Amino acid sequence: MAISNSNSLLLPNNERQQLLKARIRAIEAELNQIQQKTLAFETVLRTMLANELIEIQELTVLYKQQKKEKNLKRLAQKKRGKNYVEPIGLTVSLKSLKPEILLESAKEMKRLYREAMLQVHPDKFSIQEDQLELATEVTTKLIEIYKSGDLEQLKLYHSHIFSGNALEIVGAMVKTENIADDLYLKNELIKVEQQLQQAKEKYTYKVLTEYSDPMSFILELKEFYADKINKLKKRTRFK
Repeated sequence: MAISNSNSLLLPNNERQQLLKARIRAIEAELNQIQQKTLAFETVLRTMLANELIEIQELTVLYKQQKKEKNLKRLAQKKRGKNYVEPIGLTVSLKSLKPEILLESAKEMKRLYREAMLQVHPDKFSIQEDQLELATEVTTKLIEIYKSGDLEQLKLYHSHIFSGNALEIVGAMVKTENIADDLYLKNELIKVEQQLQQAKEKYTYKVLTEYSDPMSFILELKEFYADKINKLKKRTRFK
């Protein structure tokens, strides 16, 4: 039930605050329901697209490494002149991403690596890349640890990623008890209303609620990611 500003001014302070709190709780409940449905749907999508998502992340990191090396080579050529000969050993291969360690450790590392890689994939299914740079930084570190073969370090970084700290994920609103400030409650109401609107506008939620067959979205994503992978492979192919 919406709270009219004119009517709310006529209510006692405590009753007015109770109405605000009730409205906030109702919106939070709806928000939580939408987020849970969206998360469950995205989990299914992520499982079915695991290979594509991981390959994109690996190729993105590889592309950035190659670009950095290319810039370093150009700088070296400028310093040494036209007769500069490219040193051996600067090339990067995806094959080097798999460390040579004991079989039992390798299986565990691969599991942790895949889970963490999927977790950090930016804005996984909305086909937007606003968090790409941050996710790429985290992915680069993840690949470095995986290549090193340090299982304990990978476990720690895996936990760090899933804690949400690696990507600075903003958590839910902290509930504060016994608040006697109308302005604070009104601000919180605006905040949760905005969060609810954002949750409803999320692309995967729209797919879930507007598609007659939400799982058909898989085909769209596979086509999108196949095209993206092909483009990244062309960019990372050595001449």
